[in-house]
Amino acid sequence: MVFSSLEFIFIFLPVFLIAYSASEKKYRNIVLVVSSIIAGYAVFGVLHLTSILNIALYLAAVFWLLFESCTAPEKRYRCDVIIVASAVAGYVLFHDHGLFKPVPVLIFLLTTGFLLAHAYSSTRIEYQNLVIFTGSVLFYSFGVKKPVYILLFLLTVLLNFIVAQFIENSRYVKKLWLFFGIVFNFWWLIFFKYWTFGTENINNIFHQSLTLKNIILPIGISFYTFQNVSYIIDIYRGKAKAEKNLVNYGAYITMFPQLIAGPIVTFDHVAKELKSRTHTIAQVEDGLKTFTIGLGYKVLIANQIGGLWSDISMIGYESISSRLAWLGIFAYSFQLYFDFCGYSLMAIGLGRVMGFELPKNFDHPYMSLTMTEFWRRWHMTLGSWFKDYIYIPLGGNRKGEGRMVFNMLVVWLFTGLWHGASWNFVLWGLVLFIIIMTEKFWTGKTLNRIKPLGHLYMLVIIPVTWLLFAITDFHELGIYFKRLIPFLPQKTFAIMDKDYAFYWTKYWKYFAAALLFSTRIPEAVYKKIKHSILTAILLILVFCAAVYCMYRGMDDPFMYFRF
Repeated sequence: MVFSSLEFIFIFLPVFLIAYSASEKKYRNIVLVVSSIIAGYAVFGVLHLTSILNIALYLAAVFWLLFESCTAPEKRYRCDVIIVASAVAGYVLFHDHGLFKPVPVLIFLLTTGFLLAHAYSSTRIEYQNLVIFTGSVLFYSFGVKKPVYILLFLLTVLLNFIVAQFIENSRYVKKLWLFFGIVFNFWWLIFFKYWTFGTENINNIFHQSLTLKNIILPIGISFYTFQNVSYIIDIYRGKAKAEKNLVNYGAYITMFPQLIAGPIVTFDHVAKELKSRTHTIAQVEDGLKTFTIGLGYKVLIANQIGGLWSDISMIGYESISSRLAWLGIFAYSFQLYFDFCGYSLMAIGLGRVMGFELPKNFDHPYMSLTMTEFWRRWHMTLGSWFKDYIYIPLGGNRKGEGRMVFNMLVVWLFTGLWHGASWNFVLWGLVLFIIIMTEKFWTGKTLNRIKPLGHLYMLVIIPVTWLLFAITDFHELGIYFKRLIPFLPQKTFAIMDKDYAFYWTKYWKYFAAALLFSTRIPEAVYKKIKHSILTAILLILVFCAAVYCMYRGMDDPFMYFRF
C-alpha cells in the first residue's frame, strides 16, 4: 500500500515535479534527469516493468522531453509533458490492465483533451495549480482505492466552491447558504466517522438492534472537512474573498502534502500564493531539507521507538512490570510526537518546494511547563481552528467565567471526538479539560514560576494523558493504569525478571535521540550550520538511512491517518 510504505516519495513525487517544473525552463533538464532516474528505479525496480518494450518507450520519452526542454517554448513543453504522461498512462491502463472499454477510453480521452487545452491556454500559475489539483487527486486515489470516495471528495470541493459564491453574492440568505454548507460537510464526517459509534451506543442504551454498517473512513476526511468549513465561514465573515477559479480552489483543498494529515490550512493563508508565487533553487533546497528532517523524525525515531509499544502490546499489559509500563508510555508519547511532527515537517517542506508556506504545526510541545502551554504548541493549526470557529463564536471568555468554562468544555469534548469515535477519546478530552481548568484557577501560576516543578509535572502528566489516547478498550486501559501504580490491587501474571532492563538496553538509543530532538538544541544548531556542506552530507545520510529502513520494511503508516 502506498501510504504504509511511503512509496509515493519514489513514484508520485518525481513525476509530479517533472510536470510542475515544466514551466521553469532553467530547471527543466536537471529536474527531468533526476526525476527520470528515480522514477525509472520505481518503474523497473519496484513495479518490475522490465520488458524491452517498456524500457524502450521510457527512454524514448525521456530523450524527447530532454530535447524539447532545450528548444520548446513554455506552453509547448507543457503539452509535451502531458502527451508523454498520457501515452504512458494509456499504455498501462489499456494494455497492462485491460481497460480497453468504451467508457474508460472516452473518459481518458476527454481528460487528456481538457489537460492539453488548459496547458496551452493558461498562464504559468494556472497551469501549476492544475497540476497540483489533478496530481493531488491522483495521489489521493492511490490511498482510498474506491472510486466512490474519490467522487465524494471531488463533490465536496465543487459544492463548497459554489456555496462560497452564493454566500458572497447573496444579500439576504447568506446564513442559509452557510448553514447548508456546514451541514453538508459535517454530515459526511458524521456518517463515515461516527455512524457506527452512535448506532452501537443507541443499541446498548435503548436495547435496540439497529443495523451496524462496516463503514471505512476515507483518508483525511477530518482534515479536508475542517478546511472546507473554515473557507465558507471566512467568506461569510468577510475575512476572505470567494475564489472564482475552481482549479485554484481545488488546488487549495487537495494539495497533496497536507491533504491526508494536515496541517489544517485556512484559505487566507495561501490565497495570495495561489495567484502568484516564486520558485528559487534556495526555496527548493530549504524545502527538501525540511522534508528530509521530517522523514528522519518519522522513520528513524517514531517508527523505531514505537517498536517498544508494539512489543508491550504483544506481551500483554498484565505481564509487564511497573517500570516497563512507564517506559512503554514514554515510548508511545515520543512515537506520537515524532510521527505527527515528522509528517507536518514533510508537508511544510514539500509545500515550500512548490512555493507555498504552510503553517507551523508544532513548537517543541514537550518543553512546556503546563498542559495549557502544551496545547498551544501541539497541533497548533487544530487548536487555532477550534479557537476561531468554535470557542470564539460561542462567546470565548467575553461572557463571564462560567460561560468561559462551559465553552472550554465544549471545545475539549469536540477535540476528543475529532480524534476518534470512541469513549476513550471523550474521556481523554474531558480529562484534558479538567487539567487545563485546574491550571487556570489553581496550579498554573506556580508551575510557570517554578520551572523544574513544571517540567516534572509535565513529565508525568503527558504520558498518562496519552495513555487514554492510546488504549481504546477501558478494561485494557484499567489494567495498564494499575501496572503504572504497583500498590493498587491487581491480578499478577508471570513477569520476566528485569524486563525493563532488557528493553531499555534494546531501545535506549532511540530514547536518547527522542529526548534530544524534543528540545530546541538541534534546531538552534541547525540554524547555524543550515547552509554548510556538513548539513547537506548529514541530511543525505538521514535520507539514505530512512530509505534503507523502508526497504527493510521498518516503516509503519502515519498514526494520524486514522483521524
